[in-house]
Amino acid sequence: MSGLYEDDFVERLRRGAEALAPEWGLGPDTTIRLLTLSENATFLAEDPARDAPLILRVHRPDYHSRAEIESELAWISALRESGAVLTPEPLRLRDGSHIASFEESGQTRHVVGFEFMPGREPDADASLVPGFETLGAISAQLHGHSRNWTPPEHFLRKTWNFETAFGPAPLWGDWRAALGLTVAQGALLERLCNVLEQKLAAYGAGPERFGLVHADLRLANLLADGDNLAVIDFDDCGFSWFIYDFAAAISFLETDSIVPALQAAWVRGYRSVAPLSDEDVAMIPTFIMFRRLLLTAWIASHAETETAAMAGHAAYTEGTVALAEAYLAEQER
Repeated sequence: MSGLYEDDFVERLRRGAEALAPEWGLGPDTTIRLLTLSENATFLAEDPARDAPLILRVHRPDYHSRAEIESELAWISALRESGAVLTPEPLRLRDGSHIASFEESGQTRHVVGFEFMPGREPDADASLVPGFETLGAISAQLHGHSRNWTPPEHFLRKTWNFETAFGPAPLWGDWRAALGLTVAQGALLERLCNVLEQKLAAYGAGPERFGLVHADLRLANLLADGDNLAVIDFDDCGFSWFIYDFAAAISFLETDSIVPALQAAWVRGYRSVAPLSDEDVAMIPTFIMFRRLLLTAWIASHAETETAAMAGHAAYTEGTVALAEAYLAEQER
């Protein structure tokens, strides 16, 4: 590993999580090892005295406040209680709360525990199409719950709209810092930004279209286990357009020829549970471009992460430009 996530740094995070293990009732023989690493570090905690391991998620600092994390867990708990989605249970500490913390290099690292859920990330091949039909139905169930649920007092999550994505203080950084972006390409993406802003404003953000969403339903956050498809990692959940959840689901697949089949399957699955208008479906390409440009900004500002490295910094920028060219040509027809 390089940059922020050098091995000794990850080991310090692991030791911090290990020191907190007794808070979840884990015994002295518990072993803790790294499971996944993006911005948060996720560890698997295995106690030989327990039937199943636990998941410990160490949060990155300066992104979500404690109140925001508590709000995420409140929605997950409500979703589980309603049966709207299959997702791991947030686990309580010995004192009944959900969030532990430790200090590392002068920064507070919040830690949350979840039950372990079996399964694996779905493969990005033709077998993914039926899974996206299931995901469409799950998305409709999530959105139905969101529309009808009354959040607890002081509920706080981020909003994902044009202003927070591409305004003066973007949550994930500025796409203009993308590696390899030329002056001509930057001008093209500025045109794209203008079109996105106009299209989103015309579409509107009424309660039938905009609400609490998962906001990161990509393959890495799905667990396939037989016929079951579970949703994990609500770390980016917040307020956005409901259709945005499809765009997030195809993150890093936007240029793949399988996308039209995935979209058709997702829409079919969604409509098996709840109405989805033709106007909503017609906005899907716009939300795909919104998400792609947002991810381009994220990669530029999070180059040290494994996810950004796997996407390929300059190659991802080039893919964004190619998608923008095709999208703008279609809009101008």
